[in-house]
Amino acid sequence: MQGHDSLAERFSRLAQETPDRRRVDLELRTLDVILSAFFLLVSLPLTVPIGIANLLSSGRPVFYRGERVGRGGRVFTMTKFRTLRPGAEARIGHHLGAELVQQTEPEVTKLGRWLRATQLDEIPQFWNVLKGDMSLVGPRPIRPRFFEELAEELPAYWQRLVVRPGLTGFAQVRRGYETSMAEKLAHDLEWIADRSLRLYLRTLGATAWRVLRQFLAA
Repeated sequence: MQGHDSLAERFSRLAQETPDRRRVDLELRTLDVILSAFFLLVSLPLTVPIGIANLLSSGRPVFYRGERVGRGGRVFTMTKFRTLRPGAEARIGHHLGAELVQQTEPEVTKLGRWLRATQLDEIPQFWNVLKGDMSLVGPRPIRPRFFEELAEELPAYWQRLVVRPGLTGFAQVRRGYETSMAEKLAHDLEWIADRSLRLYLRTLGATAWRVLRQFLAA
């Protein structure tokens, strides 16, 4: 059976061999639960109007749901408010990195452009965090197909499986969307190696400041 395992499953076994970080991971998971529950409650007055506006402006579905590789190679469904035209996933889903950014631009709806600028499209991901699929801080989740490709290209890529993927992370705070995958991986590996309560809070603070500036500029 082992020979039929996916690359993500094989690398997930390697992830279990990393140094024991159970204490810090427990601390970060506790904060994930507390903060994601808080943010879900606070954002509730926005969630319903955004859902209705999305439905009226561009129809169904209101949410985007896509498979992503999580901790230990487990595949989960990530949820966001839909910001692209219906069917866009089938048209551009095979692109990655800077090419994806370029191909995405014509697919973004008018409401979606505002949601992306303010990052309000990310609100449903707090539910992913609360469920344990994601963390507030960590490497951004990636599609299973691209994980396979990048793990073949970048030997250290499997190490992303050590932690939960994040709503935000070092790569997002420090660099833009068009940063190369190798550069993003370097930042992700730095988080994985040095993750701590202090870095977690510092990254959340930097993200909050960045989102506030984007919201005011939108």
